[in-house]
Order: sequence, then structure tokens, then C-alpha cells
Amino acid sequence: MISRVFLGVVAMAATFSGSAQQLSTAPTVLLRDVRLIDGTGAPVQEHVSLLLQNGRIEKIGQTMIVPKGVPVRELSGKTVVPGLISAHSHLGLIVDDAESSATGYTRENVTAQLKQFERYGVTTIMSLGVNRDLVYELREEQRQGKLGGSTIFTAGRGIGAPGGAPGLPAAADQIYRPATLDEARKDVDELAGRHADIVKIWVDKGHGTMPEMTPEIYKAVIEEAHREHLRVAAHEYALEDAKQLVAGGVDVLAHSVRDQVVDDAFVQSMKQHKVWYVPTFTVDESFFVYAERPEFMQTAFFRDAAGSNLMAKFDASGYAEKVNQDPQTAQHRKDFAIGQQNLKKLFDAGVNVGFGTDSGALPGRIPGFAEHRELELMVQAGLTPMQAITAATGENAKLLHVTDRGTIAVGKRADLLVLDADPLSDIHNTRKIFAVYHDGRNVADLPGR
Repeated sequence: MISRVFLGVVAMAATFSGSAQQLSTAPTVLLRDVRLIDGTGAPVQEHVSLLLQNGRIEKIGQTMIVPKGVPVRELSGKTVVPGLISAHSHLGLIVDDAESSATGYTRENVTAQLKQFERYGVTTIMSLGVNRDLVYELREEQRQGKLGGSTIFTAGRGIGAPGGAPGLPAAADQIYRPATLDEARKDVDELAGRHADIVKIWVDKGHGTMPEMTPEIYKAVIEEAHREHLRVAAHEYALEDAKQLVAGGVDVLAHSVRDQVVDDAFVQSMKQHKVWYVPTFTVDESFFVYAERPEFMQTAFFRDAAGSNLMAKFDASGYAEKVNQDPQTAQHRKDFAIGQQNLKKLFDAGVNVGFGTDSGALPGRIPGFAEHRELELMVQAGLTPMQAITAATGENAKLLHVTDRGTIAVGKRADLLVLDADPLSDIHNTRKIFAVYHDGRNVADLPGR
């Protein structure tokens, strides 16, 4: 059964109708007697109270005098974790929840997706490429307190090869595709001028089906980005590409290495260069899992996120047969299995591991739900629930170079996920959402919910 925070909020308003004042002023509230997972990996704290004021965490303590006039939420038995952060998601690429579209990057569609992320407890996302320049306007409106939904960080358009990845429907103003070194540097400079939060590149030949960005181009991008004090995240698939990218100075590998098990030399290079690794298991799983009709597909938590149009596709006669007969399905399963092995090996060696899903890139990579599924798949790969949650919170804040979120501490933003059950005993309990606080505001109380 879906938790009460979702009751009555399935239908989302297209745009946030509140005023800047409504967004910028969060109520003061005391959350009393919770189990606290703070996002640092530290041991759980029991019977903790949190005072939220002006969108921040004002006080934390096991005993606390309630300030006069401050409302109290009694949360005995609940677990509080930081709001989830996705370091790899996308906006505006899917319409009606079910169709890829080159015309979907509209204010209405993007805002609806931001709200879906938020109500599923994903309070911050990095929209990692394939954005129209509208994203900068929306980011600024959020900074001014005029727009709600999950907080946006963005790579802007991102940089791909002419005729190459990403191989999805996109308008000409959603991706840069430089053919020369000068064009590549110019594209980076334009991203810097727009104050992009990171630069995204695609280095992938799609199992030999498309041209791949050359090392000369991506090295020029990395060099120019670093000159502009911007880091670079790379979409990659193959180990050899990943090795060259790391040697070339890339800062983030935004997907798993999936063509083969990583070797010790690569592991050491990742550690030496302090490169972040974001596994995105839901990418490969999304190609085959819905044909298996897993139990989660019957839950309101999943079905509300997927939407009726996408569910109709999954429920259609012949869907499972089509997936199972697709010659690429076996490859996707193999990629998934190798990715899981590689995460465990890299994590155990001490490589910096972040958290992302590619949610929103294609139908089936479902905003909000994908993040909870990714936590489960990280645990399936061999991480503990605490390690997976820490990757999705405190570690991702480090990856994004933001110090005001990701962990629960005095002075941090009050981005919180209140759960009905303990996710350390069962990672599936992150789905049992009782409430979401974003900048100190209960998401269920916001206008349009």
C-alpha cells in the first residue's frame, strides 16, 4: 500500500502556482523521536529530534525543549534519511510518461517531472545533458524561490559526436555535436558562459552502430572545461574508453563499465585520479525487467510513477514476448551482470562511488521510482544498505561539490525523507515514504499537490 504522503497527490500541477514568498519562507517545525541516518555513513542515532527553521536544520538532539508556538510532529518509529540526490538524470525527454520526443522539453513537462522526482524523495538532480537552454531559466527561477520541484543542477546541452550518441530523439538545440577541435572548445565556452554545473560528453559507439567521439575531441573538451573551472562527466560503456577518459582527465564516469570486468590497473587509475564512478544499473535493467513482471510492478508506488500510458505499454499483449525475442535483450542482461561485478570491485577498492539512474532519458527509466530501484540494485551488487544510501546522499553531495545538502547536520538544508520502516534492515523500505521535506517544507503541503 502506498504511504500517506502520496495520497491525493498523484495528479501533479503543470507549474508551481505559489508566490516567491510562499516558496522562500518555510515554516518552523519540530520532528520528534526519529531514527536518524545522517548520510555520512555514521552509525544510526535513535530517538533524535530535528528542529527545522527557515528551510534549514536549526537543531539536532535527543532531548530538546520545544520553542513556544512551534508545531511538533511525533514521529516515533519513523526513520529519517537525507533527501536523495541523483547525479545522473534527465528532463523533458519523455512525453505522457511513455514516449520519447524531440519536442518534449517544455516548461510544463519539465516542471511536472521535477515535481515527480521531489514527491518520491529525490530532492536534488543533475540533469546530465540533452537540455534545452530553458533549463537555465528554470534553475534561476528556483534560486529566486519562484519554482518548486527537485532542485536542478545541469550540464546544459552536453557534447556528442556528429551522428553519434546519444541516439535518442532530440532537437538541434539540445546537444552540441562539434566536428572540429575549435568547435568543441567553443561549445565548452558557451556552457561556461551559461554557468553550467558540469560538462557532459558521450563516448560510446553503441555496439558498433554509430560513430564515436574521438580522443582528440574529448581531450580538447576536458582541457577547455578545466580551464573554465568546470568538471567533465562522460557517458561511456567500454573499459578501453573508460581507461583513456581517466588518463585524459575526466572527472566522472557517468555509467558502469559493462563490456568486461575491470582490471586492477584501471581500478588503481581511478583511485589515483580520484575519478567518480556512477553505476546507473537501472539503464540496463530497464530494457528487460518489465517483461519479467516483477512484484514491484503491482505496487501503487511503481504504477503511480510510471503513469497509465506507460503501464498500458507494459500490460499490452505481446509486450513480454517482444522483449524476450529481441536479440539485444541477452546483451542487456550481460551488461547488467558485468556492471554489478564492477561496482563491487571498484567500491571495495576505495574508488569514489556516486549515485544516478539515467532516469527520464527513455520510457522505463522512471523519474523517482528509478532512484529507489537503483538503491536496491546497488545492494544486490554487494553494497550494504547504509553504503548505498550514503552514496545517494552524502557522497553525491561531494560529487556535485555542494556542501549545503546530502547530510543531516545543523545548518544544512532541510531536505529529508521520512520513512515508515528502517531501510537498513531492508533497502526496499525506502519506498515506504511517510513524508518528504524539501528546504524545510513538507512536499505534501505545497500548492498543486
